[in-house]
Amino acid sequence: MTDDHDAAGAMSFIFEAGVLKRAARTGWWFAGVKHPESIAEHSFRTALIGMMLAAMEGADPARVSMLCTLHDTQETRITDIPHIAKRYLTAVPNTAVTADQVAACPPAVAEAITAAVAEYEAGETPEAVVARDADKLECLVQAVEYRHQGIDNVQRWIDSSRAALKTASAHRLADAALTGQPLAWLTPPPRLADQPAHTGSSSPGSD
Repeated sequence: MTDDHDAAGAMSFIFEAGVLKRAARTGWWFAGVKHPESIAEHSFRTALIGMMLAAMEGADPARVSMLCTLHDTQETRITDIPHIAKRYLTAVPNTAVTADQVAACPPAVAEAITAAVAEYEAGETPEAVVARDADKLECLVQAVEYRHQGIDNVQRWIDSSRAALKTASAHRLADAALTGQPLAWLTPPPRLADQPAHTGSSSPGSD
């Protein structure tokens, strides 16, 4: 297999992953969100939360971020199936979808991705446990944000996400999300607000 063929296979997966930037998280439609977040938007913050949870739990932040980044990549092909639809539809395992997606990638790339997806799906390693918590926690955080934006019917997403959390750190962050204000970060902390405004600098001896 030529290097050009390997590169083309890798780029095919990269192009396919771009669909996640346009594909919606469909479950939010039931809550009344007309234009819900994309799968890629969810995956980005899941990876960020996973990195933080890993640091708090003593897991590998880089590995957790990788698992989180890849955890929904299969939805380019099977879409984001709402929870209620899973009563009636049967999809192939995510590991099988991933194997098809990366079949033309360079062997090292395919192995890295398929191993990460398999680890996440098994949910047995500390990193997989943290990554799965990050997925549920991101859903809870998004529900809190939608509620602050006037979408009232999100409690079932909050309750189900919180009930699925495994780690102590995820429960602590969930409590902080439920009692916090999504835009509180826009208000400077008192120690900064109380400082006099900076009006310029002068070098020694310039007076």
